[in-house]
Amino acid sequence: MSWFVTNLISTFLLPPLNLLMVAALGLWLWRSRPFIARILISTAIALLWLLSTPYVAETLLHKLEGEPASTDISQAEAIVVLGGGTYFHAPEYGDDTVSEASLQRLRYAAKLYRDTGKPILVSGGKPLGNSLSEAQQMKRVLVEEFHVPVTWTEDSSENTLENARASHQLLQPHNIKHIALITHAWHMPRSAAAFKAAGFEVIPAPTAYTTRYQIDLLAFIPNASALRDSQIFMHEIIGIFWYRLKS
Repeated sequence: MSWFVTNLISTFLLPPLNLLMVAALGLWLWRSRPFIARILISTAIALLWLLSTPYVAETLLHKLEGEPASTDISQAEAIVVLGGGTYFHAPEYGDDTVSEASLQRLRYAAKLYRDTGKPILVSGGKPLGNSLSEAQQMKRVLVEEFHVPVTWTEDSSENTLENARASHQLLQPHNIKHIALITHAWHMPRSAAAFKAAGFEVIPAPTAYTTRYQIDLLAFIPNASALRDSQIFMHEIIGIFWYRLKS
């Protein structure tokens, strides 16, 4: 299934569209089933409010991330960095380059490389048909900006499951099974499971944990960023169950 089709389907399963569809169903039933209609509309509004509050959204992401722990990758034979999207047609750079999420992962990869000297594999293809793969963008940033070498470039994959399988094909001839896997903390449960299923021994090396300076009134007032965080949580949960069904 292509990246576009997968994400099109997921759009209907994630907020805000799934909640808007529930509310729309309530409006459609307003005359024939007023009691059910009120329940549906009230539920949609309540969930939309809750999922849009920073406190709820961050709590959900914390459930995925688990407790932060020190990362010891001394037993790893290589560092694998997953792509996190593209900043398309970046005018200040004159070409496609890494997204903010990818840059966070690359920064941590550079740190771990300097700490350990482990070789790096960057993984990410062209899910939207862009001219430069995510892996090529990541390699360029690591080499030119962080001055960190990249040993392997995996640029054929379009999702996390393909990241894992293609990376295994690339590293298998080198007899590399123990890897340190770098991705966002909320993405690690699904990613680690996919890479283990592909045949790796995985040392999680999560980055970009969900943190907050303090809990105040603003943590309970809805905003768009919090709704996006809730969407990420639900996307990961759906992805985890989907991968289990496919395995």
